[in-house]
Amino acid sequence: MTASVELIILHLTKTGDNSVVIHTLSREYGRKSFFVRGVGKGAMMTMFLPMNILECEITENRRSSLSSAGRPVLACPLMGIRNSMYKNSMTMFMSEVLYRIMKEGTDEPGIYDWCRRSILLLDAMESDFSNFHIRFLLELAVVLGFRPSCEDLAPFAGELAPLAGRFLTEPFGQSMLIPLTGTVRSRLAETILKYLEYHTESSLNVNSLRVLHEILA
Repeated sequence: MTASVELIILHLTKTGDNSVVIHTLSREYGRKSFFVRGVGKGAMMTMFLPMNILECEITENRRSSLSSAGRPVLACPLMGIRNSMYKNSMTMFMSEVLYRIMKEGTDEPGIYDWCRRSILLLDAMESDFSNFHIRFLLELAVVLGFRPSCEDLAPFAGELAPLAGRFLTEPFGQSMLIPLTGTVRSRLAETILKYLEYHTESSLNVNSLRVLHEILA
């Protein structure tokens, strides 16, 4: 049985010279991995960059839990992201958080559509997006059903709780203009990750946060 499905790439695992396993998020399957053959190198591999949105033909395998994804094509070019070192680093961070927090086979109502909108919004932004990943983390908490308040974040944020509260209460555009140093921005992201760790009982050792901090410092 084959069906055309739109997938968001979260992570990639090479399994051979011409094959990979893509770890994805989709409306139909939630968080699920797929085997892709005939990948090769070069331009084909760029299809599987973090947070790319692809259309693939999914073939389910009755003998295995790992279905196959074939004929991948970009559903959206994301040129605003791919032409920016800063936005690329941000999508690396966003995809790693989702990869670590969403377990294989799990789904959350509405998370795919929210994630897709977030990607396209970041792609379209021309400036003032340095705080985007902070807002992304807090919105993710809401999508996962936690709906944090300033008081909820206080045990994790300490003196940064009022600042985190601004991201919860101010409109998106205004929250992008909150002035933050690179250090404070990184500490705020770490705070929200600790909140998410506690509520999801996950270990979120997000390596890309250090890279993002260095780029946005």
